[in-house]
Order: sequence, then structure tokens, then C-alpha cells
Amino acid sequence: MSGSGARSPSRGALIRQRAKGRFEGRRAQVALFTENLSKDPLSAEDPAEFLFHVSGVGGVGKSTLLRQWQSAAERAGAVTAVVDEDDVHGVQQALVELVRQMARQEGPCKEFDKAVEQWRREQTAQVEPTPVEGEASVSSRVVSQAALGAVSLIPGVGVATAMANPDAAAQGLDRLRSASRSRGQRRGARDEMGLSRAFVAELERLCRRQRWVVLFFDTWEQTAQYLSGWLLSLLDEEFGPVPANVMVVLAGRDQLAERQWAPLRDQIADVPLEVFTEAETRGLLAARGVTDAGVVDAVLRLSMGLPLLVDLLALARPHTAEDVDAGGHLVDVAVERFVQWIPNPEKREAVLACALPLRLNEDVFAAATSEPGIEGLWAWLCGQPFVSGRGDFKHYHAVVRASMIRQQRARSPQRWTTAHLQLADTHATWRRGYEEQTAVAERWKDATWRQHQRDETYHRLCADPGTYLPQALEQVVHAAGQDTAVLRQWVEALVQAGQDTPDAELVRWSERLQHTLNEEEAALSCLRLLLTRGQLSTEARSWAHTYRGRILYFADRDEEAVTELDHAIAHNPGNAHAWAWRGRCHLWLDGLDQAITDLTAALEIDPTNAWALARRGETHRQAGQYDQAITDFTAALEIDPTSAWALGSRGQAHRLAGRYDQAVTDLTNALDINPTMDWILAERGRAHRLAGEYERARVDLEHAVEVHPESLACEFEKLMLDMVEGRLQGCRDQWGQFIESPGIPPDEVSTAYLTFLQALIIDRENRVAEATEELLATPHGHSDLEELLEDLDGLSALGGEVAVRVQQSSELVQERLRLNR
Repeated sequence: MSGSGARSPSRGALIRQRAKGRFEGRRAQVALFTENLSKDPLSAEDPAEFLFHVSGVGGVGKSTLLRQWQSAAERAGAVTAVVDEDDVHGVQQALVELVRQMARQEGPCKEFDKAVEQWRREQTAQVEPTPVEGEASVSSRVVSQAALGAVSLIPGVGVATAMANPDAAAQGLDRLRSASRSRGQRRGARDEMGLSRAFVAELERLCRRQRWVVLFFDTWEQTAQYLSGWLLSLLDEEFGPVPANVMVVLAGRDQLAERQWAPLRDQIADVPLEVFTEAETRGLLAARGVTDAGVVDAVLRLSMGLPLLVDLLALARPHTAEDVDAGGHLVDVAVERFVQWIPNPEKREAVLACALPLRLNEDVFAAATSEPGIEGLWAWLCGQPFVSGRGDFKHYHAVVRASMIRQQRARSPQRWTTAHLQLADTHATWRRGYEEQTAVAERWKDATWRQHQRDETYHRLCADPGTYLPQALEQVVHAAGQDTAVLRQWVEALVQAGQDTPDAELVRWSERLQHTLNEEEAALSCLRLLLTRGQLSTEARSWAHTYRGRILYFADRDEEAVTELDHAIAHNPGNAHAWAWRGRCHLWLDGLDQAITDLTAALEIDPTNAWALARRGETHRQAGQYDQAITDFTAALEIDPTSAWALGSRGQAHRLAGRYDQAVTDLTNALDINPTMDWILAERGRAHRLAGEYERARVDLEHAVEVHPESLACEFEKLMLDMVEGRLQGCRDQWGQFIESPGIPPDEVSTAYLTFLQALIIDRENRVAEATEELLATPHGHSDLEELLEDLDGLSALGGEVAVRVQQSSELVQERLRLNR
């Protein structure tokens, strides 16, 4: 090395470098965790802990300790993943981020990726106005609510936001055949339950190959509102058995909510963090090259042992005690000293400028700083002790950022306003770029577009809250119309702006909105608040009523939903979405003529509204007007050829019209687009059965039952096929189990249909006439009765006593059809 020509570091430099590398605070806590990693989770005598909770005030070093623990886990061969407030605004985002990190270490998580793709496909299908599966009627009210009970266990998911859709998808077999969706959950076919199950399956796969999988949840005081209920459900194994070698670590400022966590209280390993001891403080200062006795004593006094402040003061490279000592708030003093002693002016300016954005990447960094092109400046900033984050985005520690914000706002209000407006304009430019590629109806579904819109709103509120607060409140209206996670993001932006710019009116509004998030019906409460106190524009008021109507519809509060939509239309008769949703409500309330009128009004305003076209097609189908239904479905598919639901619904209309080949073609094309839609698979099996293609029907239905074992719709069709093929005796017990399924709700329609099935197939005494009359007395549509006749016609081939009962029932149903014409 001596002959290489390169200058070697001195011994003193090596000593300082190694001292810096060797310093590690929290040795006791690191040793505790490292020892735990060496234990057997299944040991009866001394099992490993599986649930840690790290707590302490801001700046005490919780995130730093988690990084140390993560490094220790990785050295022990564990798979690790960590999420914090930057990654989490809902369960789905957290799961995707956790799996992304695990996949980076252990390769693709294919089953989870499939579940996410399905979830996203169904989210895309919910473009406003949200496309939903068709109506459920008569018999499918029995099978179509089977998933509701299970979904109600998902934390943070109410009937207005859940994605499973039993009753609505009963459209696929009219109101007779879908247990994978419920009326109260018509916003999609899947929800976080499916993602959570896929996540647990990936944990199980990884745990078979690795000693530990460790999941870290930082800033739990923020993320708990999204994840606490979900995590408790995970540990309670509602999504499937959790392997014993999964370890969970939570870190936050607050104690865990006693009521929620009481069942696991004795399982939690609490790790409270206190400030550094004097020895730890001196050790960190020595590692940073601060050794002057007077300076060390001054840092000890000012920092009070808070690790973040110790590190900031050490990095300021103070030469004398006077450089450290100063009056004022200790955090502000520490931050000011750190900035003051940065020798490079470009770095000094970058540190302060980058405190303004909520999140940082290189693009935001370039927009915030005047000299973004200086080589190494971004990397230098990311290396500072108060900057953290994974992936594409970084953020300042909240304590440091708050101090820098206070100082900049006080020292130069004009520069503060200018900087925020510049950042707002930058996000507006990026937002408009996305708008050029995204349809208007899809923008609120696009996370990147929302991020730019939200950040733009935050910066404009900081610059001039008096001017921009009304616009921000109107954006909250639209956020409330999406889901609770999106609404939380918007409210949090207003809360942060209220903290950073203490405008009295902004603070009052942020507190009011934050309060609504704690209510059971957060979106409804938020929209009610905005309508009563928000001084919204006429258009925004129309949207607020529209969203309330839609949420109430999902919650089975139809009359209230119609009232809200009446208000929406009164405020803005040109609101096509309000007309379309009121038509949707009337369709459910069996007001077919009113539904046609409203949906037609929506289409006169917006002829390209594929959702309204498909809903009108569904209304025609329920009225028995199959050719008109097919015309509307075809028009909707010309606008959106990727709609598996519209294709499946057109296939169903073809089947009801007796055109089985065309029905099978449409249903097959729908499954090519979305192979996971169980009602379409069951519908194709039904079409094959009615066409006499029993072998093809059996292939479809056995596959449907295999891949959707929870679907009563698929089970129903398979039992029907078994009976039609003459296997009544062999499946009587299965029919009995189906009729007694605990997933079937005990409402009037369900009870009537179960009684009818029992009278037709199981009871010894023939009371089918009475059971049929009871069934006909419940709400039903023209196509419901025709489907019932289809089933009865197939069962007549069984002969014997069943055929006699079928004939009795068929005559009564045909008489009702004649009366209805």
C-alpha cells in the first residue's frame, strides 16, 4: 500500500472512524432483541417473545432502535419489513409495502401479487359512479348475503366501504345465486379480507424457509388508526393461522389502547425508551468528534439526553460551550445551532427549504431548493440523522421539521408564502400532467394524482389559508366520497397545515373534521358537517348529497339515500351522477319505471356514462325486456369493452332470452377478463345446464366450487345440476345443509325461499302450493319468476313426487306472470 501513490489515512483518522462505527446506543435493548432472535418460539420453558412495543417521546430514538433491531434480525437470517406513516393510509397500502420489502429479500410473492391485481382490477371497476353488480331478487337474497358476516370482521371496513358484494352479484344468477357479495357491500367483489388471507399465506410460505419473519410498524401513534384493528384480527388468526415464527414490533409515542389490547396484554414485551444516560450521551459525542469538556457539559445540559438533540448538536461541531448555550426552546436552539454551523451555504439553504414539503424525493427536492444540481447535495441531505424513510420518499423527523417550520415562518413571512406557493404550483403542474393521461372520472381513484392534489392543497393553505380554505373544504367533499382512507389523508393534510400555519379558522376546521373521523360513520358525519357549516358552492353541495346518497344506499338505507339524491338534483339538475344513483336506488326499491326515467335523464346529460347504460340494461333485464337490456349492455361495452360485469350481465340476458350459445360466448369473454368472478362462472354452468350440456356444466360448476368454496351461488348451481341429472337421493343431505347454512340471513325473502325449497325437495308432506304462494308474496321482478320457472322446468325431469310438486308450483308462477303482464 505504501507504494501505491495514494495518501493513506492517519492512525488518528482510523481511530476516529472506528470509534464512530463502534458507537451504538441502546445496547441493552439491542441485546434483548438479539437474544430473543436466538430463542425457540415453540419452547415450553423459555419461548421467544413475538410481540414487542417500543414507546417513548418524540426524538427519543424509537425509529433508530427499530433500524438497529432490523439489522440484528437480518444478521440472524430473518426476513424483515417495516412500514410507517409514509406507507400507511389503509390496510391495503401497508400490506403491499410489507410484501414489496419481503419480496426484495426472498423473491416474488406470486399469490399475493395475484390478490393485489384482483383487488386493483375491482377498484378500477369502481370509477365514479361506482359500477356495481346487479340486483339480487327472490331466492338469491337467501344466498347472496353469505359473505356479509365475515366481512364485518375486517377492521376499518364498514358497509359503505366494504368490497365484497354478495347481494349485488346475485345479479349474476339473478337474485338466486351469489354468496360472494352482499347488498351492503356492493362496491366491489373483494376487500382487504382477501388480501389479508393472501398475506398470511405468504407469511406461511416464508416461515417454512426462514427462522423468523419480523414485521416492524413504526410511528404507531399515527398508523394505529388504520392498522390496529387489522393487526389484532391478524393475531387472532381471522385471516388464517399465523406461523409461530412471525414476530411483530410496534413503535410509537403512546401506550397501546388498553381496551383493544387487553386480551394480549400479558403477551406484549414492553420496551419503554428513556433519554440517553450521561454515558450514552458522552459516547455519541465522542463518536461525532466532540470531546471538549465544556462543550460536552453544555450539550448534556441543553439536550437533556434526548438522542435526536444530542446528535444535532454534535453534528453542529461546536467549539466552545458558548456555541451551544443559548436561551429559548431547547429543540429550536438545537436545530438553530445545527443549521448555523453548517459551513456550506447551499447545504444550509437546502436543509431549511426541504423542511417545507410533507414528503421528499429528488423531484420535490429540486423544486424546493435553488441549487438542486450541486453534486451530492441530495445524498448529503438523506444522510442527516433527522431524515428517514424507505423507497422513493424521505421525510424529516417531526420534531426537527416543526422547529424549522416555526423559525422560517417567524423570520420571513413573505419568503414563507412565496416558497409554499412555488411548491403548490409545482404539484399543480405535475397533477395536470397526470390529468392529461387520466379520465376525469378516474382521477380520484389514482393515488399519484391524489398525492399531488393533496400536497398542492397543503402548500396553498400554508401560503394563504383565508383564500384557499373554501377550496380545500370542497376537496374534502370529494375525498369523503371515496373511502375512509382517502378521507383521512385529506383531513391529515388540513390538520398539518393548521399546525404549521396557526390560522384560527383553519385550526377550527381541522379539529372539526378530525372529530368526524372518530365517529362510526365517518364519511357521512364529515359530509353532514360540510353541508351544515362549510358554506359550500352549489355544485359542491350537490356532490356532497350525491356521496351521502351513495353511502346510504350501500348501507341499506334506501329511502334516506333517495332523499339525499333528491337534494343533489335540486342543487344541480345537471349532475348526471346523482340521477344515475337515484335510478339505482329506485331499481332496488322495485321502482323500475322510475329507475328507467332517472337513468335516461343521466344519459341525456352524459351519453358516454357506461355505468348508467349498464344499470339501465339491468333494469330492462329485471323487467323482462331482454332485447332492450342487451342493447344497453352492448352500448356500455362499446364505451368500456373491458367491463367483465357488463359482459356477464349481457350473457345472462341472452340466457334468459333462451339464446344459450350467445350467453356462453359472453360469459366466457367475461371470464377471460376477470377469471375470479364466481357468479359468472356459476352463470355459465347454468347456461350449459339449461342447454343440456351437462358435462360442460359439471366442469364449470365443480371448478367453481373448488376455487370458490365459500360461494353459496356455486354450490346452489352444482346441487341443481346434481338433481337434474337424477341424483336427488344422493344430494338430499347436501340440500339440507345448504338450506340450514348459517350465512343465510333470516329475512322475509330468505325465509320464504328456504321454505319453498324445503317443501319442493325435502318435506314428506306436500305443502308446495302454500310455500309457493308465500314466495310469490315477497318482492320480485319479472325475470325473477322466469328464472324460477327455468329451475322448475329442469327439476320436472326428475319424475315422481318431485315432478308433481314442480307442476303445482309452475302453474302458480305462470299464473302470476300472466297477471303481471
